[in-house]
Amino acid sequence: MEVLTVDNRKLLGLRIKELRKRVSLSQEVLAEKAGIEQTSLSNIENERNFLSFITLENIMRVLGVGYFDVFQFAQYAPAENLIQEIITILKDNPERVKDAYRIIKALVD
Repeated sequence: MEVLTVDNRKLLGLRIKELRKRVSLSQEVLAEKAGIEQTSLSNIENERNFLSFITLENIMRVLGVGYFDVFQFAQYAPAENLIQEIITILKDNPERVKDAYRIIKALVD
């Protein structure tokens, strides 16, 4: 079983903050609905504290998200890492290269 690294803990805090803002909740409201103190939530979002599994589930319930949503950290990765990941995916799926090209081209046009 992999333990969350410091970097992953930071990313989890950032992700919780992002998801909280997406649904327009203040720290105070999310904390109250999740059954924790506002200072605890602030510490989680700012990597000064880590959360228990139960607290994570309570936060996810209030935000209306699942594990997949919470652990989506790709948007925080350096662009070089994402480019390498795209290259790897396309090498493993050469039949999708044209589709990927069309999508990327449409995004930048």
